[in-house]
Amino acid sequence: MSELLRCENLTKNYGSTTALDEINLSVENGKIIGLLGPNGSGKTTLIKLLNGLLTPTSGEIFVNGKKPGVETKSVVAYLPDNSFLYNWMTVEQIVDMFCDFYADFRPDLAYKMLLQLGIDPTRKLKKLSKGNKEKVCLILVMSRNALLYVLDEPIAAVDPATRDYVISTIINNYNHDASVIISTHLIADIESILDEAIFINKGKIMLHKTVDEIRDENGCSVDQLFREVFRW
Repeated sequence: MSELLRCENLTKNYGSTTALDEINLSVENGKIIGLLGPNGSGKTTLIKLLNGLLTPTSGEIFVNGKKPGVETKSVVAYLPDNSFLYNWMTVEQIVDMFCDFYADFRPDLAYKMLLQLGIDPTRKLKKLSKGNKEKVCLILVMSRNALLYVLDEPIAAVDPATRDYVISTIINNYNHDASVIISTHLIADIESILDEAIFINKGKIMLHKTVDEIRDENGCSVDQLFREVFRW
């Protein structure tokens, strides 16, 4: 196992608000990890820091041994919680754009998944349903041969049938030498594919254990423990 992500006393402040408070974290390769916490817990801030979209207030973060930047973008595949594509483009044009941007992009895999879903690559994105737009975004991210896949709420806005497709796409198409970090509130839907879970709240890591450890030590599922820990 090798370390893909390391945070050392990582802190991020927005003015007088502390979003992340001196967190220490290590993520190895070959894992599917749930990043779990209530709204405002610091999940998205952490994701943006590891993608180089924010800079730390203090502390350090390393992705594959390097600070987030141009080099790490080539090994991190990021799915934000909002669509990042241009509506006026066709799906085919978007696939071509990803081929130009990412040396590790696998267009054959992208077209295979589009075909499985019956999505016409010649159609403009704005002509697709919301669910199919979400699927296209996921397909593009999972078609990269990355070292770290970071998925921010990948199943939040889709129906249960689409959730099943999203989950199967994640487990069947990522590089198995890589790791996947999934930020979600819908823990029960993804728990079966998780190797580890990270609980985060108020900018602090409350728990980081394997799913088996959580079940053995607490006698309950990750979803049940989450509900107990964050009961209002």
